[in-house]
Order: sequence, then structure tokens, then C-alpha cells
Amino acid sequence: MEQLKTGLRHDEYVKKILEERHREERKKDPIHESGNQITSPAGSTSTEEIRIFNEYMEQANLFNITKSTPNQRKALMLKRFFKMKRYQQVEIYSSHGEETVHTLGKVTAIGRDFVMLTNLKDRIWFPYHAIISANVPSGIPNYSNSHQSYIFDNDLKRKLLQDFGQTVSKRDALKQQFYEETLHTNLKAWKGIWVKVSTQDCSYVGQIIDVQENNLLLSSFNKKWELNLGTISRVTSLRFLSLLTIFTKK
Repeated sequence: MEQLKTGLRHDEYVKKILEERHREERKKDPIHESGNQITSPAGSTSTEEIRIFNEYMEQANLFNITKSTPNQRKALMLKRFFKMKRYQQVEIYSSHGEETVHTLGKVTAIGRDFVMLTNLKDRIWFPYHAIISANVPSGIPNYSNSHQSYIFDNDLKRKLLQDFGQTVSKRDALKQQFYEETLHTNLKAWKGIWVKVSTQDCSYVGQIIDVQENNLLLSSFNKKWELNLGTISRVTSLRFLSLLTIFTKK
């Protein structure tokens, strides 16, 4: 690092740089000398009014789409809700046979037909068809993603511009940002982990071997199961201690 070469402490180095910046000669870019090069505004009204209108327009478009495709209404509404609450706490009521299960967690991944919540212990996948309702828990602030902080990485920007496919494929966060995965493709990326899979009839504990077509392949010692993704109500990751507890009970 340059500050190490100069032999200066960090605070001294920063002070020196600021002094040099203050003394340097400022020159106008000849490209911009011909006139004011400010980009045109998004509309003729104030920025806050434009933002409110854009949010209203997105919601109005969503309701119009669901009217024309009522069979997709539930999935589209849930997907929109979870995208608004990305990395925030939500509660989900899901069906498990005749029971209704309540789950609290942070929205971590949003796919075309599923959402994944995380808490201090587990990752939990919910297919949209198994979700009865979703909401913001009582007592937790309800705020939009616009209030969250984002860190801009110039190196990441360069990699996205020069090698988009390879860069995105290596990071789950970027996959969620640029692609809408299905439950099939997402679970396929978690091969080898132990999970508890709940269907409307019963539950299975095993290791994810593979996901082929519409089937999830599980293995537990000498047992193997092939479960249709359409029958799954939730998938929960299991830690080592959880596995010990389950198998010692058996």
C-alpha cells in the first residue's frame, strides 16, 4: 500500500492527500464546456411524486396482469410481496396436511415458485402453492427496500461488464438478483445437505442426492425416496445436532 511506502500513519496520510487535493488545479472537462450536461429528469413533477407514481404504476400493472391470468395470481402476489421484503423479517402460514404451520424468518431467496427463509438455525424453502398467507410480524418495523444500504463494488461492476455469466453463477446473491430460479434449480444447488421434507401426508429426513425433472431424490442410509416437488409443503435444512436428535429418537 502507498501509505506504507511513505512511512506515514494512516491519519497523516489521509491529511496529506486532502491537502494535495485542495492545492491541485481544477480544470473543466472540454467535452462539457459547451453547456450544462445534467441528465434529463424522469418527469416534470418532483422526485418524491415520481417515486410514488412509479410504485402505484407497478402495483396497478400487477393487478391488471392477475386479472387476465387468475391462475397465476397467488404466485405473482407472493413473489411481489417477498421482493418488497427482501432481507427482512416476515411470517408465513403454510399448510401441512390438516394443520397450519407458522414460521418466522428473514427473506433470503425469492424464486419463480418458491421463497426461502432463514433464521438462526435453519434454511426453510416454501413452495408458493403451500403458503396460505404471508405478512410482516407484529412489532417489527415495516419499511421498503429503498431504505436499505447498498455497497457499490467497482471490481464487481467490472466483472459483471466483462464476464457476466461466470460472475453471476458463482454468487447466490447475484443469481437471485438477475434470475428467477425455480425450486428445482435452487435445491439442485444444495445437493449433499441433510434436510427434512414435509409433504401433505408425512415427513422425510434424508440427504439431497439430486433433483431430476419434477422429483427430489433423498437418501438416508439404506432408504431412498423420490418425492414429487408438487407435493412438497416445505423443506428444512438440518444441522448435525438436529440429526442426532432425530435419529436417537428413532
